[in-house]
Amino acid sequence: MKLHAELGDNTHEIEIKREDGKVFARVDDREYELEVSEPETGVYLLKHNGKIFEASVQPGDLTHVRIGQDELEIKLVDPRRLRGSGVGHEHGDGLAEIKTAMPGKVVSILQTVGATVEKGEGILVVEAMKMQNELKSPKAGVIKEIRVTEGAAVSAGDILATIE
Repeated sequence: MKLHAELGDNTHEIEIKREDGKVFARVDDREYELEVSEPETGVYLLKHNGKIFEASVQPGDLTHVRIGQDELEIKLVDPRRLRGSGVGHEHGDGLAEIKTAMPGKVVSILQTVGATVEKGEGILVVEAMKMQNELKSPKAGVIKEIRVTEGAAVSAGDILATIE
């Protein structure tokens, strides 16, 4: 998974891979091999070079991260979601598709077909890499279709719901 992380005035390139029970992370030109566990929701223990770090993560429009005494507000951007989007294009009158960014499992469906939603309103929640991500409506409209059920496994790029 590749992301852009905006922290203050700085933007960092991040790549994360899971392999053989380990997490390989690259932040700009620095590489890390980590052992990661989640003893409770939103709390992660990261083991790197024999040291253990505890990170508290609260996702949202800005992801709030606390590691020790340091608190950060990070805007995470999936560059794949930016492709092909024109400036000012907000899906207008067309059909909007809600897709997954990575493989995971649908843990909650927050809306029903036919429901009227506002831009930014939660539609469903997908768990990926032990993090729950609320997928939100990119526009105000009516939910035309929900293509998944709770507990369903999904792949990166799958269309989960559509909004008119």
